[in-house]
Amino acid sequence: MVAVVIAITGGFVIDAGPLYLSAHRLLSPLVIAAAAYLLAARQGHTAIVAADAALFEFVHRHALAIAIVLAAVAAGVGIAFNTYVVAASDPSAYISQARLITKGDLVVPVPLASQVSWPMPEMSFAPLGYRPGPQPAEIVPTIERMATVAEKMVGTVAGIIAERDVEGARQLEEDDEEMDQLRRSSFRLMLADSWPHGVEPAVDIALLGRYYERIADHAVSLARRVVYLVTGETVTTVDHL
Repeated sequence: MVAVVIAITGGFVIDAGPLYLSAHRLLSPLVIAAAAYLLAARQGHTAIVAADAALFEFVHRHALAIAIVLAAVAAGVGIAFNTYVVAASDPSAYISQARLITKGDLVVPVPLASQVSWPMPEMSFAPLGYRPGPQPAEIVPTIERMATVAEKMVGTVAGIIAERDVEGARQLEEDDEEMDQLRRSSFRLMLADSWPHGVEPAVDIALLGRYYERIADHAVSLARRVVYLVTGETVTTVDHL
């Protein structure tokens, strides 16, 4: 498994307090795997089954003590090395975004996204609370993406007005749909049981999302007026053209 991970990613580093693991070459895990296989073959199937059964019995008998020891070790590492420990995808999104804000940089590089061939690879590597960024192989927090989309729509509608661009108006509708999806995503985060920040921050983010959505709505309204001026048709969505 380690060899497969190295082959796909090019290697990895795990640095968790006193625990430091680094692997960038295929040879070592392959040699270890081969040695383990030969040792297992030499011991025989019966001996391996017996050892597995004994290990399972030991874990089952001392499960509570093992859990307490592991929890104490995790807490000790976290306290000693200021490790941010989260328990699920929601709090992970909150903590990671807070760290980005303190650094003043809301863009997260995702180099692996540039190495795959399927469409929208950034979305595949975007965890909860993130969306593809303005450039390839980047992801950003959802609220940052909303700001980017709103800014893009305002700039686009200026060109639509100047050039009376009906096709550009159609594209603007697609950007507006993305804005709607982003706002729904932000609501799912705030309404989740794991939301830890209380009512006031949730209201602030909801209002901020609403303001961005209204900017997008105004841009679409202006684009539809341009469509009317060019074609003489009144439409509720430019996709009806």
